[in-house]
Amino acid sequence: MNKSTLILGIGNILMGDEGVGVHIAKMLESVNLPDHVNVLDGGTGGFHLLEYFDLHDHIIMIDATLDGLPPGNVRQIKPRFALDFPPAMSTHDIGLKDLVSALQLLGRMPEIDLFVVSIKSIQQQGINLTEAVQNASAAVIEKIKEMVENEKVDTTH
Repeated sequence: MNKSTLILGIGNILMGDEGVGVHIAKMLESVNLPDHVNVLDGGTGGFHLLEYFDLHDHIIMIDATLDGLPPGNVRQIKPRFALDFPPAMSTHDIGLKDLVSALQLLGRMPEIDLFVVSIKSIQQQGINLTEAVQNASAAVIEKIKEMVENEKVDTTH
């Protein structure tokens, strides 16, 4: 089986910085990525994303977090368990943690890399990102491009 990667942006695009994952996914749709890479706007997450986790060996997720760090701070996490995700910020995080727990129970856990971008508040309304989070988005896109371009793809099958 060929290795396939899904870039999954999570968030509510109507809530400003909380939608950073979706903004980044939309930006990546216009980037020339390797053929084994798919990009998906995962919206607010949930069990409907389970089929996408089944179809890919590697999932790169992007989401916002209220972790108390300065807005625009980026961390890369390799979650293996639901508890490895940052503290729940809104209802979509509960869905993602449940999704990861379901994948573990089913024995179908893909490799996951999670990029979290620190935001100040989920009270912000509107479709625009703040300057700090917009700047962080460019850095996340560069890290993801480097990650997927360096992936080893099995072309012998």
